[in-house]
Amino acid sequence: MKLAILSDTHGLLRPEVLEQLKAADAILHAGDINCPAIVDTLRRYAPLYIVRGNNDKGWGADLPHDLTITLGGITFCLVHNKKELPTDLSGVEVVVFGHSHKYVQEEKSGILWLNPGSCGPRRFHQEITMMAAEASNGTIRVEKISISHEVP
Repeated sequence: MKLAILSDTHGLLRPEVLEQLKAADAILHAGDINCPAIVDTLRRYAPLYIVRGNNDKGWGADLPHDLTITLGGITFCLVHNKKELPTDLSGVEVVVFGHSHKYVQEEKSGILWLNPGSCGPRRFHQEITMMAAEASNGTIRVEKISISHEVP
């Protein structure tokens, strides 16, 4: 199963991001979407698993704060700010979070922690990134995707 993992789009879906979504069997978005039009666009590409970010107030009130799902034999927990994770991570193999706009891929205490960074407007002089992953038979392989800073 091919996964596109993104966060902090802040109202912008760059052409390079949309190109990556074409190959996805599922999309995981760790919040700060900023508008329902982004959600509608993402749903056109693949099944969407999404959580509410701190900038998704009002329109995003019905989005879940956190979400636990199993895809490709891997159990994921999605949350926007990792400081707000559920206390019980039993059975979770991968935590996907956003908020900091900083790419993270590290294993701690038997859990893979993934922050795809931000692929929306460039902020805080951070690199523009997202992730592509392959989850199959309980294993996962993750690839960092660097996105151009240019917006047409």
